[in-house]
Amino acid sequence: MKNKFLLFIFVAASFLNTNFIAHSEESIEDIIKGRKAIFSNNAKLAKRVNILLREFEVEEAEPIIFEMSKNYENLLNYFPENSKEGYGTEALPIIWEEKDAFNALMQKAADDMLQLAKVMEEVDDIQATYKKLMWANCNACHSRYRKPH
Repeated sequence: MKNKFLLFIFVAASFLNTNFIAHSEESIEDIIKGRKAIFSNNAKLAKRVNILLREFEVEEAEPIIFEMSKNYENLLNYFPENSKEGYGTEALPIIWEEKDAFNALMQKAADDMLQLAKVMEEVDDIQATYKKLMWANCNACHSRYRKPH
């Protein structure tokens, strides 16, 4: 009887462990795909903002800029230690080696987008301001933290 009970415990523990591993893998996949989707969305939004600002459609650009800012803040949650590789990630290991610097860059990008929304109607050269407050952050991230294409 004792052996059957131990066998039952072993089988149950094995089953739970297998489910936990599968769930963890699914979560890692979701995390990596989620961050890729956020970055991809921000790239599309950035192009849209660029067009709107060239056409001086500041009011239309503003909600998109706010969405981008929120996306950068959300990205702070998408780089846990267990998501360094797999599922087509283009993130370089240096992200986790320089986690504080990477997080600071994501926060700076979010803050700079809010700053852009605040000043875009007041600046003389909107394109220069746009490049400084948005594209500079994109370039800083891509050049240091993303695999080259």
